[in-house]
Amino acid sequence: MSVRLNETNTIVDRMVNFFVEHEDLRTKSWFLSNAPGPLFTILAAYLYFCLYAGPRYMRDRKPFELKNTLLVYNAVQVLLSLVLFYEGYKGGWGGHYSYKCQPVPYATDPISMRMAGAVWLYYIAKITELLDTVFFVLRKKQRQISFLHLYHHSLMPVCAFIGVKYFAGGHGTLLGFINSFIHIIMYAYYLLSAMGPKVQKYLWWKKYITILQIVQFLIIFVHTLQIQFQPNCNFPKSIAALLTFNAGLFTYMFSSFYVHNYKKEAAAQAKLTAKKE
Repeated sequence: MSVRLNETNTIVDRMVNFFVEHEDLRTKSWFLSNAPGPLFTILAAYLYFCLYAGPRYMRDRKPFELKNTLLVYNAVQVLLSLVLFYEGYKGGWGGHYSYKCQPVPYATDPISMRMAGAVWLYYIAKITELLDTVFFVLRKKQRQISFLHLYHHSLMPVCAFIGVKYFAGGHGTLLGFINSFIHIIMYAYYLLSAMGPKVQKYLWWKKYITILQIVQFLIIFVHTLQIQFQPNCNFPKSIAALLTFNAGLFTYMFSSFYVHNYKKEAAAQAKLTAKKE
């Protein structure tokens, strides 16, 4: 019994030491970056509103249109994603970083700090994206609030916080770089969709956004998995393994979403057309 307790204590001590040793002092004083408490409070309020308080408030009310709000919000998200993609390119992935193995540069030179700033801004962006779900609730679009949607929107700020707190740069930032590019396209789609039916009839490419998201996670899966086969790579293998697992899980979940929402609907539509003929 005592041996098991000692082994457990040793594992816990190693985990604590790992996170203490890897704490990024450059970002410690930045807004919402020092401790997880404020973020978890935001996420708790988000889930409470989206799952309970919001639907209850809207139950006997007409849905809000929010047209102007959505136009401004989506335009801001497009601009924010453009900035993040540009900063990720200039801060590392445009030539300074190695796609094979990129340790976290804890230095304070301008390029390293530029990437650290981009990681922090990405974290803030993930928090602002919680409004996606809030707007769904206020517009009574409950069908859009799936488990995948809530899981994705709740987990990404946590992952981004870990990045800011411990790994504000390096190998793991490729996810944010690619994700920002996809969000330029995604929020541009939402911006156009918010303009009304006259524009919506030309938006035939929604399913391809989901395909891009799946490709994104496949790239990250391979990109982080390769770290395990490089003994001399100084990027933490435990963090790489978590990123690989998360990418694999999201690949499965987004693929299932694609099959359910697009493949099955297409098959059903084809059957309906065949019956009419």
